[in-house]
Amino acid sequence: MSHRPDTAVALVTGASKGIGAAIAQALAADGWAVAVNYRSDKDGAERTVAAIEEAGGKAVALHGDVANGAPAELFKQAEEQLGAPVLALVNNAGVTADGLAIQMDDEDWDIVLQTNLTAAFRMTRGAMRPMIKARYGRVINVASVVGPRANAGQANYAAAKAGLIGMTKTIAHEVAKRGVTVNAVAPGFIETDMTKDVPEAVKEAVPARRAGTPEEVAAAVRFLASDDAGYVTGHTLFVDGGMSA
Repeated sequence: MSHRPDTAVALVTGASKGIGAAIAQALAADGWAVAVNYRSDKDGAERTVAAIEEAGGKAVALHGDVANGAPAELFKQAEEQLGAPVLALVNNAGVTADGLAIQMDDEDWDIVLQTNLTAAFRMTRGAMRPMIKARYGRVINVASVVGPRANAGQANYAAAKAGLIGMTKTIAHEVAKRGVTVNAVAPGFIETDMTKDVPEAVKEAVPARRAGTPEEVAAAVRFLASDDAGYVTGHTLFVDGGMSA
Protein backbone atom coordinates (compact mmCIF):
# COMPACT_ATOMS: atom_id res chain seq x y z
CA MET A 1 0.00 0.00 0.00
CA SER A 2 1.47 3.34 -1.05
CA HIS A 3 1.08 6.48 1.01
CA ARG A 4 0.62 10.06 -0.06
CA PRO A 5 3.82 12.11 0.12
CA ASP A 6 3.98 14.62 2.95
CA THR A 7 3.71 17.48 0.46
CA ALA A 8 1.27 17.03 -2.39
CA VAL A 9 -1.12 19.16 -4.40
CA ALA A 10 -4.70 18.52 -5.45
CA LEU A 11 -6.04 20.37 -8.49
CA VAL A 12 -9.82 20.77 -8.66
CA THR A 13 -11.31 22.15 -11.86
CA GLY A 14 -14.40 24.33 -11.73
CA ALA A 15 -13.95 24.89 -8.00
CA SER A 16 -15.31 28.41 -7.55
CA LYS A 17 -18.66 27.25 -6.19
CA GLY A 18 -21.00 24.33 -5.65
CA ILE A 19 -19.61 20.81 -5.80
CA GLY A 20 -16.14 21.95 -6.85
CA ALA A 21 -15.78 24.36 -3.94
CA ALA A 22 -16.97 21.72 -1.48
CA ILE A 23 -14.47 19.22 -2.90
CA ALA A 24 -11.61 21.71 -2.66
CA GLN A 25 -12.41 22.39 1.00
CA ALA A 26 -12.77 18.70 1.82
CA LEU A 27 -9.41 17.83 0.29
CA ALA A 28 -7.75 20.73 2.08
CA ALA A 29 -9.18 19.44 5.36
CA ASP A 30 -7.51 16.12 4.55
CA GLY A 31 -4.09 17.74 4.22
CA TRP A 32 -3.83 18.47 0.50
CA ALA A 33 -2.60 21.83 -0.75
CA VAL A 34 -5.32 22.75 -3.23
CA ALA A 35 -5.22 24.51 -6.57
CA VAL A 36 -8.70 26.01 -7.05
CA ASN A 37 -9.29 26.30 -10.78
CA TYR A 38 -11.90 28.68 -12.21
CA ARG A 39 -12.90 29.95 -15.65
CA SER A 40 -14.83 33.16 -15.00
CA ASP A 41 -15.87 33.34 -11.32
CA LYS A 42 -12.72 34.82 -9.80
CA ASP A 43 -14.57 36.07 -6.72
CA GLY A 44 -16.00 32.62 -6.06
CA ALA A 45 -12.58 30.98 -6.40
CA GLU A 46 -11.06 33.50 -4.01
CA ARG A 47 -13.85 32.80 -1.52
CA THR A 48 -13.05 29.11 -1.74
CA VAL A 49 -9.36 29.83 -1.13
CA ALA A 50 -10.21 32.10 1.80
CA ALA A 51 -12.39 29.41 3.39
CA ILE A 52 -9.55 26.90 3.09
CA GLU A 53 -7.01 29.28 4.56
CA GLU A 54 -9.33 30.26 7.42
CA ALA A 55 -9.57 26.56 8.31
CA GLY A 56 -5.77 26.30 8.39
CA GLY A 57 -5.23 24.88 4.92
CA LYS A 58 -3.20 25.98 1.92
CA ALA A 59 -4.72 26.94 -1.43
CA VAL A 60 -4.36 29.15 -4.47
CA ALA A 61 -6.82 30.24 -7.16
CA LEU A 62 -5.78 29.43 -10.73
CA HIS A 63 -7.54 30.90 -13.74
CA GLY A 64 -7.95 28.72 -16.81
CA ASP A 65 -10.65 27.50 -19.17
CA VAL A 66 -10.02 23.76 -19.24
CA ALA A 67 -12.26 23.39 -22.30
CA ASN A 68 -9.96 25.55 -24.40
CA GLY A 69 -6.77 26.07 -22.44
CA ALA A 70 -3.45 24.28 -22.08
CA PRO A 71 -3.48 21.82 -19.13
CA ALA A 72 0.32 21.94 -18.90
CA GLU A 73 0.17 25.57 -17.81
CA LEU A 74 -2.28 24.81 -15.00
CA PHE A 75 -0.09 22.00 -13.66
CA LYS A 76 2.98 24.21 -13.89
CA GLN A 77 1.32 27.06 -11.99
CA ALA A 78 -0.02 24.72 -9.32
CA GLU A 79 3.42 23.24 -8.67
CA GLU A 80 5.18 26.60 -8.71
CA GLN A 81 2.72 28.30 -6.37
CA LEU A 82 2.13 25.41 -3.98
CA GLY A 83 5.60 23.87 -4.01
CA ALA A 84 4.80 20.29 -5.02
CA PRO A 85 3.52 18.32 -8.01
CA VAL A 86 -0.16 17.65 -8.56
CA LEU A 87 -0.83 14.14 -7.28
CA ALA A 88 -4.62 14.42 -7.12
CA LEU A 89 -6.76 15.68 -9.97
CA VAL A 90 -10.50 16.20 -9.71
CA ASN A 91 -12.14 16.79 -13.08
CA ASN A 92 -15.22 18.65 -11.92
CA ALA A 93 -15.70 21.46 -14.46
CA GLY A 94 -18.90 21.00 -16.43
CA VAL A 95 -21.63 22.73 -18.39
CA THR A 96 -25.09 21.89 -19.69
CA ALA A 97 -26.90 22.98 -22.85
CA ASP A 98 -30.16 21.07 -22.71
CA GLY A 99 -32.60 20.45 -25.52
CA LEU A 100 -34.28 17.63 -27.37
CA ALA A 101 -31.93 15.90 -29.79
CA ILE A 102 -34.04 16.82 -32.82
CA GLN A 103 -33.58 20.50 -31.95
CA MET A 104 -30.00 20.43 -30.62
CA ASP A 105 -27.47 22.30 -32.73
CA ASP A 106 -23.84 21.35 -33.18
CA GLU A 107 -22.62 24.16 -30.94
CA ASP A 108 -24.60 22.89 -27.94
CA TRP A 109 -23.38 19.35 -28.59
CA ASP A 110 -19.75 20.40 -29.00
CA ILE A 111 -19.42 22.66 -25.94
CA VAL A 112 -20.85 20.04 -23.60
CA LEU A 113 -18.64 17.25 -24.95
CA GLN A 114 -15.61 19.54 -25.01
CA THR A 115 -16.02 20.72 -21.41
CA ASN A 116 -17.32 17.58 -19.72
CA LEU A 117 -15.33 14.91 -21.55
CA THR A 118 -12.51 16.14 -23.78
CA ALA A 119 -11.17 18.56 -21.16
CA ALA A 120 -11.22 15.81 -18.53
CA PHE A 121 -9.21 13.55 -20.86
CA ARG A 122 -6.63 16.24 -21.55
CA MET A 123 -6.29 17.09 -17.87
CA THR A 124 -5.93 13.43 -16.95
CA ARG A 125 -3.34 12.88 -19.65
CA GLY A 126 -1.41 15.89 -18.37
CA ALA A 127 -1.48 14.59 -14.79
CA MET A 128 -0.16 11.11 -15.53
CA ARG A 129 3.62 11.55 -15.77
CA PRO A 130 4.17 13.20 -12.35
CA MET A 131 1.86 10.65 -10.72
CA ILE A 132 3.58 7.70 -12.35
CA LYS A 133 6.98 9.13 -11.39
CA ALA A 134 5.83 9.45 -7.78
CA ARG A 135 4.17 6.02 -7.95
CA TYR A 136 1.20 7.68 -6.29
CA GLY A 137 -1.76 9.48 -7.79
CA ARG A 138 -5.48 10.00 -7.56
CA VAL A 139 -7.75 11.00 -10.43
CA ILE A 140 -11.42 11.49 -9.62
CA ASN A 141 -13.85 12.36 -12.39
CA VAL A 142 -17.18 13.96 -11.53
CA ALA A 143 -19.62 12.10 -13.76
CA SER A 144 -23.40 11.97 -13.27
CA VAL A 145 -26.21 9.54 -12.66
CA VAL A 146 -27.38 10.68 -16.11
CA GLY A 147 -24.41 8.89 -17.68
CA PRO A 148 -25.76 5.32 -17.40
CA ARG A 149 -29.46 6.20 -17.60
CA ALA A 150 -31.76 8.14 -19.90
CA ASN A 151 -32.70 11.77 -19.29
CA ALA A 152 -34.73 13.38 -22.05
CA GLY A 153 -33.27 16.65 -23.26
CA GLN A 154 -29.69 15.81 -22.29
CA ALA A 155 -28.30 13.67 -25.10
CA ASN A 156 -25.10 15.73 -25.07
CA TYR A 157 -24.66 15.71 -21.29
CA ALA A 158 -25.52 12.01 -20.95
CA ALA A 159 -23.12 11.10 -23.74
CA ALA A 160 -20.32 13.11 -22.13
CA LYS A 161 -20.87 11.61 -18.68
CA ALA A 162 -21.21 8.06 -20.02
CA GLY A 163 -17.98 8.62 -21.92
CA LEU A 164 -16.34 9.90 -18.74
CA ILE A 165 -17.24 6.70 -16.92
CA GLY A 166 -15.83 4.60 -19.76
CA MET A 167 -12.67 6.68 -19.82
CA THR A 168 -12.31 6.28 -16.05
CA LYS A 169 -12.38 2.48 -16.28
CA THR A 170 -9.95 2.31 -19.18
CA ILE A 171 -7.30 4.65 -17.78
CA ALA A 172 -7.61 2.92 -14.40
CA HIS A 173 -6.55 -0.31 -16.09
CA GLU A 174 -3.63 1.40 -17.79
CA VAL A 175 -2.04 2.88 -14.66
CA ALA A 176 -3.12 0.59 -11.81
CA LYS A 177 0.29 -1.05 -11.47
CA ARG A 178 1.89 2.38 -11.15
CA GLY A 179 0.19 3.24 -7.86
CA VAL A 180 -2.29 5.58 -9.56
CA THR A 181 -6.03 5.14 -9.08
CA VAL A 182 -8.70 6.54 -11.39
CA ASN A 183 -12.28 6.65 -10.17
CA ALA A 184 -15.49 8.58 -10.69
CA VAL A 185 -18.30 9.90 -8.56
CA ALA A 186 -21.74 10.14 -10.11
CA PRO A 187 -23.97 12.67 -8.37
CA GLY A 188 -27.72 12.66 -8.74
CA PHE A 189 -29.80 15.75 -7.91
CA ILE A 190 -27.49 17.98 -5.89
CA GLU A 191 -28.44 21.45 -4.66
CA THR A 192 -26.33 23.64 -6.96
CA ASP A 193 -26.86 26.45 -9.47
CA MET A 194 -27.00 23.81 -12.22
CA THR A 195 -30.06 22.14 -10.67
CA LYS A 196 -31.85 25.16 -9.20
CA ASP A 197 -34.53 25.08 -11.90
CA VAL A 198 -35.34 21.37 -11.50
CA PRO A 199 -38.99 21.03 -10.42
CA GLU A 200 -39.58 19.94 -6.83
CA ALA A 201 -41.67 17.02 -8.09
CA VAL A 202 -38.60 15.62 -9.84
CA LYS A 203 -36.51 15.86 -6.69
CA GLU A 204 -39.27 14.18 -4.70
CA ALA A 205 -39.12 11.23 -7.10
CA VAL A 206 -35.63 10.45 -5.77
CA PRO A 207 -35.88 7.44 -3.40
CA ALA A 208 -34.29 9.51 -0.62
CA ARG A 209 -37.02 12.15 -1.19
CA ARG A 210 -34.54 15.01 -1.21
CA ALA A 211 -31.72 16.56 -3.14
CA GLY A 212 -28.17 15.93 -2.02
CA THR A 213 -25.63 18.51 -0.92
CA PRO A 214 -22.27 19.41 -2.43
CA GLU A 215 -20.66 18.31 0.83
CA GLU A 216 -22.05 14.78 0.41
CA VAL A 217 -20.40 14.53 -3.01
CA ALA A 218 -17.20 15.99 -1.58
CA ALA A 219 -17.11 13.31 1.12
CA ALA A 220 -17.07 10.62 -1.57
CA VAL A 221 -14.25 12.38 -3.41
CA ARG A 222 -12.32 12.80 -0.18
CA PHE A 223 -12.45 9.04 0.37
CA LEU A 224 -11.36 8.21 -3.19
CA ALA A 225 -8.42 10.63 -2.86
CA SER A 226 -7.27 9.09 0.43
CA ASP A 227 -4.74 6.38 1.18
CA ASP A 228 -7.64 4.24 2.40
CA ALA A 229 -8.89 4.00 -1.20
CA GLY A 230 -5.61 2.73 -2.59
CA TYR A 231 -7.21 -0.57 -3.69
CA VAL A 232 -10.25 1.11 -5.27
CA THR A 233 -9.82 1.92 -8.94
CA GLY A 234 -11.95 1.93 -12.07
CA HIS A 235 -15.01 2.40 -9.87
CA THR A 236 -17.95 4.78 -10.13
CA LEU A 237 -19.41 5.75 -6.77
CA PHE A 238 -23.00 6.96 -7.09
CA VAL A 239 -24.04 9.76 -4.73
CA ASP A 240 -27.65 9.93 -5.82
CA GLY A 241 -30.06 9.09 -3.01
CA GLY A 242 -30.89 5.76 -4.62
CA MET A 243 -31.65 6.94 -8.17
CA SER A 244 -29.36 4.32 -9.71
CA ALA A 245 -30.64 1.46 -7.57
